[in-house]
Amino acid sequence: MKSKSRSKVRAARAVRAGREASPKRSTHISRPFVSATFAMTVDGKITTRDFAPVDFTSLEDKEHLFRQRALADAVMIGHSTLKRDNVRLGLPAELVGERIKRGQTPGPLRVIVSNEGKIDNQLKIFQSDPAKTGPILVFSTRRMPKEVRAALADKAILHLSDQRDVDLVEILRTLRRDYKVRRIACEGGPILFRSLLELGLVDELNLTIAPYLFGGVGAPTLTGLSKEFLPASVHCVMKNMRVVGDECFLTYRIRSCR
Repeated sequence: MKSKSRSKVRAARAVRAGREASPKRSTHISRPFVSATFAMTVDGKITTRDFAPVDFTSLEDKEHLFRQRALADAVMIGHSTLKRDNVRLGLPAELVGERIKRGQTPGPLRVIVSNEGKIDNQLKIFQSDPAKTGPILVFSTRRMPKEVRAALADKAILHLSDQRDVDLVEILRTLRRDYKVRRIACEGGPILFRSLLELGLVDELNLTIAPYLFGGVGAPTLTGLSKEFLPASVHCVMKNMRVVGDECFLTYRIRSCR
C-alpha cells in the first residue's frame, strides 16, 4: 500500500512539473480573443536588421491586414512599432461601411502599449479624428514623463500602471471589462507578440509568407531578436491556407503550449 501511495505522489508531482514547464495559458480569465497578423519572408524575417519599415508584400497582403483589423473591436500595437511605422491604424471607407452594417463602431479602438511611455504626440495616429478612426487608449506605467501625459491628455485615454512594466493580462481584462472588447487584432511588433505568446494570450496567428529572402542574424523574426527559446514550444494548428500570386496566406489556431 505504501508503494502505491508513493507512486501516486510521484505521478502527481510529475504532472505538476509538466504544468509548471509550460507558459500559463490564461483561459480562466475573461479576456478578448487575440488574433495576431504578420508578414514575413521565406527565411522568417519580418524586417531588416535596423528595424526600418520595409514594403515587401503585395496589395493583397495590405488588404488582408485591413480586413483583419476591421473584424476586431480593438487593434493593439507596441509603441516601438508604432513609432517606426508611424501608422494611423485606420480603415478604408468600404470596410468602415461594413462595420457599421454589422452594428460596430466605424473603427476599432486603437490600443498603444508602452512600458516607458515616451510617446510622441505628433505621430500620425494622434492627428486623426477619433470619431472616424476610433478612440485611442494608451496603456503604460507611471514612468511616462509628465510632459507626455499633458500632451496626450486630450488625444488619448491613459491607463497608467504603478508597476515598472505593463501587465498584459490586466490590459486584456480591462479591455474586456471596461470597453466590451471581444476581439483584438494585434499588429506587433515582435516584442509585444512574444510577450503575449509567453503568457498564453494569443489565440490566432495570420501569417503571410512573402517571396523574398533577407538573411542576416540581426534581422528579427516573429519573436524578435531574443537569443532565448520560448519557455515551451507553441503548437500551431492550421485553419486555412490560400495562395495568391507568389504569396501564401496562413491562418493558425494557437493551441495550449506544451
